[in-house]
Amino acid sequence: MLKKLYVGNLPFSARENEVEDFFAQYGNVQSVNLISDRDTGKPRGFGFIEVELENPETDIQSLDGTEFMGRNLRVNEAVERGGGKPRGRRREW
Repeated sequence: MLKKLYVGNLPFSARENEVEDFFAQYGNVQSVNLISDRDTGKPRGFGFIEVELENPETDIQSLDGTEFMGRNLRVNEAVERGGGKPRGRRREW
């Protein structure tokens, strides 16, 4: 079953191919999207992965807290953000 996962607490040095290789142990990885700061371009330490999991609930639980490159990952099923509204208030000068 194809699932979109939120993966947090990623090392800032992690690259998409390294994350893909790690998650390939659990299923067929369809896509990896690591999030970067829009202003600086620096990694933000989280991303989204689409992966085919045989037992999604069990696999997600076993992935949560797993060590990757010296950090314990936070893994949850991704939840779509609704509304399309910006989360913060922007000031126009």
